Amino acid sequence: MTNRVLILGGRGRIGSSVAQDLVTHTQAEIIITGRTPESGVQKRLHLESQVQFLVLDLADVKKLEEAIASSNLVVHCAGPFHYRDANVLKICIEKGVNYIDVSDHRSFTSKALEYHEQAIAAGVTAIVNTGVFPGISNSMVRHDVEQFDAPEKIHLSYLVSGSGGAGITVMRTTFLGLQNPFEAWIDGKWQTVKPYSEREAVDFPPPYGRSGVYWFDMPETFTLPHAFPAVKTVITKFGSVPDFYNHLTWIAAHVFPKSWIKNPKGVEFLSHVSHFMTDVSDRFTGIGVAVRSEVTGQKNGKKSVYCSTLVHKNTAAATGCGTGSIGQLLLEGKLKKPGVWPVEEALPTDLFAEAMQSRGITIQQGWIEKFAEQH
Repeated sequence: MTNRVLILGGRGRIGSSVAQDLVTHTQAEIIITGRTPESGVQKRLHLESQVQFLVLDLADVKKLEEAIASSNLVVHCAGPFHYRDANVLKICIEKGVNYIDVSDHRSFTSKALEYHEQAIAAGVTAIVNTGVFPGISNSMVRHDVEQFDAPEKIHLSYLVSGSGGAGITVMRTTFLGLQNPFEAWIDGKWQTVKPYSEREAVDFPPPYGRSGVYWFDMPETFTLPHAFPAVKTVITKFGSVPDFYNHLTWIAAHVFPKSWIKNPKGVEFLSHVSHFMTDVSDRFTGIGVAVRSEVTGQKNGKKSVYCSTLVHKNTAAATGCGTGSIGQLLLEGKLKKPGVWPVEEALPTDLFAEAMQSRGITIQQGWIEKFAEQH
C-alpha cells in the first residue's frame, strides 16, 4: 500500500521544499494544502505527478480531521507558529497518525509537548522542530554532546543570507521573536535575556567568515537543557547577512516603541518592508544558511571544545532536507518513538548522519585546539 503524506501549508517555500525532498527520497503520495484553489501547482513547484493539491483551511476542523485520518504522516508547515495551537497534533493523536512539524517558537513547542503522554498511549510518534534551525542544528548538538564524558556548555549560532529563500514568513518569525524577553539556561539557572542583545562575533565557514550574531529566542533554548541535563549553559544566537540587517533588527528590538513590534499590523508592515529589501539584496548575498554548534566540556579529564559546522546555499531547501529526512525515516519504520519529542531527543545520531549523507549535506566536525577558558 502506498504511503500518503499530508503537508499542511505545503504551497509555501518551506512546505514545497519538504514536498520536494519526500518526492526525491520516497515513493509516498504527497498531498499539499492551501487555503485557496490553485491550478498547475505541481508545475509551479517543479514537483512530480505523485503530488496532489487539496484546498484546506485549518479552521475547517471536520475537513482537517478527514484529511488527517486518510494519511500515514502529517507534516505541519503552516507557520508562523507563534499564534498556532496544537490542534493538528491533537487530531493526529486521536486518529493514530504520526506527526512532524517545522515549528520554531517556544510557545508552540511548549503546547505540543503537553501531549506527550497522550501520544505514547496512542502509539503515535510526533517530532517537533524538524527544519534546519531548529532541526538539523539540534542533531548537530546531540552528536557533539556525545563526544564528551561531561558536557558543560552548548553555543549554537545561526546565520541566514537575506530572506533565506523562505519568503515573507522568515521576516514575520524574526520580528515576532523580538516581542518579549525570554528565559535562557545560563550557569545552571534560568536567566532573563533580551532578544537581539549581546552581539558576538562568531567564525563560520566560507563564504561567511567572522559574522555578528545576537541572542534569539528559539525552542532549543529550553529543549536542549532538558535533553542534556548535565549541561549548565545553552546559548542560541542568530544573525543576518548583510550585517546591515542586523543593525536594523537591533533598532527594531531596542529603539522602536514596543507597541510597534507587539501589534500584528506593525509586524506585517516591518515584514513586508524587509521582504522588499531582501528581494534586492538576495541577488548579491544569496539565500544560504550557516549553522555552528560548539560544545565545551570534560574529555579524558581535560576541558575540551568540539565544533560542528554546516553551510547550505538555500535555507528553505535545507529545511526541506531536515524535515523530509525525518518523514522518510518514519515512513520506512526506521524511526519509531511514541510520544512528542524535540528532534534531538527522537533522532539517533547514526540515522541523522545517514540521512544527511544521502542528501549530500556535509557537516564539518572536530576538536578545537584551544583552552576552553577563552570562551
